[in-house]
Amino acid sequence: MSAVREGLPEGRYGRSADERADRKLKIVGSVLGVGLLALIGWFGYDYVAGQRISAEVIKFDLSAEDRVAVHLEVRKEPSARGYCTLRALAEDGSEVGRKEVRFDRAADRIDEVVTVRTTAKATSAQLLGCTSEASQ
Repeated sequence: MSAVREGLPEGRYGRSADERADRKLKIVGSVLGVGLLALIGWFGYDYVAGQRISAEVIKFDLSAEDRVAVHLEVRKEPSARGYCTLRALAEDGSEVGRKEVRFDRAADRIDEVVTVRTTAKATSAQLLGCTSEASQ
């Protein structure tokens, strides 16, 4: 007959070292997880709130051989100043025209048709992006 060793009675001598270490790891992991989520949330909020100028190409007219007329809608804070960059593309995807359009007027929405001169026949127009400048 072999002797079977019984474990210590449960709850009599407190937690074992492994249980204490597991609890500490869970607490540290939870704190780090909450901190990481807060950091990601802060970066997301800063990115969205920091966009002082945004724009959208409503349509473009490709009827001319040497230019493209781009209907651009810009939304911004009335005090914001900056510019948007447009480009015209040829059928093979190469860039045939580029223009930076400044928006310094004190308005929150600007709807404007911009002409981009091209070196060849364009088949498309793109908004590359908008940049806000610090107020002076």
